[in-house]
Amino acid sequence: MTAAGRPAAASRVITAPSVFAEMSALAVQHGAVNLGQGFPDFPGPAFVKAAAIEAIDADHNQYARMAGVPALVSVIADAASRHHGRAVDPMHEVTVFSGATEALFCSIVALCDAGDEVVLLEPFYDSYLAAVRLAGAVPRVVTLHADRGFRFDRQELRDAFGPRTRLVLVNTPHNPTGRVLDDEELAILAEEARRTGAYVIADEVYEHIAFDRPHRSIATLPGMAERTVTISSSGKTFSLTGWKIGWAVASPELSGALRGVHQFVTFATATPLQHAIAAALSAPRSYYDGLAADYRVRRDRLSATLDAAGLRPFPAEGTYFLIGEAMGKATLKLMESR
Repeated sequence: MTAAGRPAAASRVITAPSVFAEMSALAVQHGAVNLGQGFPDFPGPAFVKAAAIEAIDADHNQYARMAGVPALVSVIADAASRHHGRAVDPMHEVTVFSGATEALFCSIVALCDAGDEVVLLEPFYDSYLAAVRLAGAVPRVVTLHADRGFRFDRQELRDAFGPRTRLVLVNTPHNPTGRVLDDEELAILAEEARRTGAYVIADEVYEHIAFDRPHRSIATLPGMAERTVTISSSGKTFSLTGWKIGWAVASPELSGALRGVHQFVTFATATPLQHAIAAALSAPRSYYDGLAADYRVRRDRLSATLDAAGLRPFPAEGTYFLIGEAMGKATLKLMESR
């Protein structure tokens, strides 16, 4: 407490440690294998690390363009144009952030006024709720039901949308359930967004790690490109989570709002690492196919090991997460107790 008898932190600030910090500390305390935080146990590609060294040696070491170095935003725009089926303007529709988490934070803060409502599909990445609260917005939580294969109930989803709905966060491939949302689920979410005039923040950082169903961006659905902020990053795709290079693709109007926050949060992201990721994103299709294939082998091995131990994980359609049946039941009970 301060001298005035008031806590130091504002009421909207979540001061408790994140679940990742909590589980990592417990793993150290008990000498346990840490399966609570998602990062690779193998190095990133040598050609990407070499590109970073070359950029440093070439003295790309000063402040970058606030929205991202031209080399990087150009290659991001090229990839987005192919994936979304429309021309993406690199200078006005692509913004580079210090990781996807910053992109998420800036997007929520930029687009929400106090009292606006944000629809979240639970369970969700823990930064979502923190950012919503810091923006002064109100979370409207929709459960992904474990006993239904982590799918939402359509009526529950519809009931969460209302006149104050400003945003809906759509994460696919999904952390932590491993779901890849199917076309019907995406269509329902898009329908509700259009019906209420809400914007969509599409968290697609695992877009290249999908196994049993191809990833599809909600921005490709009719009427969604202009109302969607599509977020991705290099960390998961290139196994370089410590570099923190993320980006958002959105209309010029939405991008302008995001940049209005980004310029006062980090302003610019590490210049040589941006040049290196520009080289990384120029990798051939075989790299991405190999990434998914390698993770599929790891998924199958871990799934078999957990199943043999009696933990019976749910099938993972994407990402590098597995969630056990016991945890799924606990999540269901927690949701029912609300």
